Amino acid sequence: MDILPDFSGPQNASETDAVILAAGDFPTHPIPLGLLARAAEGHIIICCDGAADRLLREGFTPLAVVGDGDSISPEARRRLSDRLHIESEQDTNDLSKAVRYAVSQGMRRLTILGATGRREDHTLGNISLLADYQARGLDVEMWTDYGVFSPATGRRTFSARAGQQVSVFCLDDAPLTLRDVRWPLEGRRITRWWQATLNEALTDTFRIETRGRIIVFRTYAD
Repeated sequence: MDILPDFSGPQNASETDAVILAAGDFPTHPIPLGLLARAAEGHIIICCDGAADRLLREGFTPLAVVGDGDSISPEARRRLSDRLHIESEQDTNDLSKAVRYAVSQGMRRLTILGATGRREDHTLGNISLLADYQARGLDVEMWTDYGVFSPATGRRTFSARAGQQVSVFCLDDAPLTLRDVRWPLEGRRITRWWQATLNEALTDTFRIETRGRIIVFRTYAD
């Protein structure tokens, strides 16, 4: 998806089919807030039930509210009763339920907000789910108040800016090649999550190649 090549602000809201708001920390940075505002204009916000009350307080109305229904107030439930989709099964979390709903509506280019913060176990779980979503053929990214997480595999070229911090998290034991960064790698097996983090782009792109699943994090401009 890579909808923000220069990391200065959302360029085209039409390049995502839906913005999914999870129940972590509500966005405060201008970039994810801009994504949320544009999604509101396009009526494409899908909200996890735990984020519904905050979304209403911020003046936004979602297209749909999805989850097991245990985290939404009676008032929000009443106001959003015509778009509330309760899924009581506990094999998946509310974020995955929201993604599944989006896919059922023909939406495959997804932007996830509010999926980090509050509880660290939820944060790690949500980030790791990006690889699962990509394996289903979805074009998905997770935007935070600090940068963007993008799942990848195979050969990929990412947009960047010179000096931008880049971290790569390897989920599989597979060789990783990383080029056009300050500390390049060539067919290196990464066995610990931290080993390919805190790198730095040298130009306006950098290249990655791997047979395994990875998650790339790029920071915003200062």
